[in-house]
Amino acid sequence: MFGTKYLDLILSSTGLLRTKKVLQVNPTAPPTRVEPEKSIITVFEYSKDEVLCKQLNKVEDAFPFLHSPSNTWINVDGLRKEDVDKLAAQFGIHPLIAEDIISIGQRPKTDEIDGLVFCLLNMLSFNKAMGIVESEQLSIILGRKFVITFQEDPTKDPFNPLRDKLKISSSKVRQLGSDFLFYSLLDYIVDYYFVVMENLAEKIEDLEEEIIKNANNRSLVKINMLRKEMIVLKRSIAPVRELVSSIMRSETELIEERTEKYFKDVYDHIIQAHDLSENYRDMMMNLQDLYLSNVNLRMNEVMKVMAVVTCLLAPATVIGGIFGMNFDIIPLMHNTWGFFICVGLMLIIPIVMLRLFKKRGWF
Repeated sequence: MFGTKYLDLILSSTGLLRTKKVLQVNPTAPPTRVEPEKSIITVFEYSKDEVLCKQLNKVEDAFPFLHSPSNTWINVDGLRKEDVDKLAAQFGIHPLIAEDIISIGQRPKTDEIDGLVFCLLNMLSFNKAMGIVESEQLSIILGRKFVITFQEDPTKDPFNPLRDKLKISSSKVRQLGSDFLFYSLLDYIVDYYFVVMENLAEKIEDLEEEIIKNANNRSLVKINMLRKEMIVLKRSIAPVRELVSSIMRSETELIEERTEKYFKDVYDHIIQAHDLSENYRDMMMNLQDLYLSNVNLRMNEVMKVMAVVTCLLAPATVIGGIFGMNFDIIPLMHNTWGFFICVGLMLIIPIVMLRLFKKRGWF
């Protein structure tokens, strides 16, 4: 019964699909995403004095911003190969970078090709309804006086506070160049990792309390499901440390000296996020050990009760067996009080044993 229920929980369709999604990583495979009908292209053209926000109807409308004297942020929501190729051809983006933008399951990385800085990493969000970590691949390209971002789902990005800052003339992102915008994008992504981890921490705390109070088969299933989310978390966060470090070591002219110190702050945050993800992974291992300890403790309690009951019934079994033998001469067989004496012994001896067990602290 236990095995059947456990397998039904573990091998549910949801659990198998999640496992397949977590472990299936093949960046060389052709993209399997369904391309949207059209890309949503939003442009922020800003300087110290003014900011202009436009939503473009087609990708060709973004081409003139290549020669804009102001700083420009072009955000593309919804990846269509045709649109990516057109932007790549116009803005001098290398075909290898365009291929990485379209690909699925890429490891976070950064490259500097043809005078552009390319950065690819995962944005994370926590789906509270399903209790899972969702990741979305984001590509960022830094050029001279422009930044281009490519993302799949516009509803999950954490950049709304940054968009609000662009509308404030006194904000640093307005006062500094496109390299500071590049830093700000990375900073918001890394900071949002902590939001996701806070949600996971709540799930871990609830699960720990559940295991302590009443560990059951579903507790082990929840442990396994959370361990899968830790895989997603660690796989997304760990490479970003190397990514930010590569940007700090870069000698590109696109990043001004006054902006370099800000990347050190992002590096500190990603180190902290990486350490937290390691701590959460250790906590999941501890939760599994705690579950097994509770199960063993419960089994020991059951075995202890069964052993005590067996010991208490042993005298009655022995007495009943002796006086139930087929011999003509048995003490007290023909005694008027023989039956009552035997029953009394069957009750008194277990009571004495029970007091002795209690005195020794066996239960």
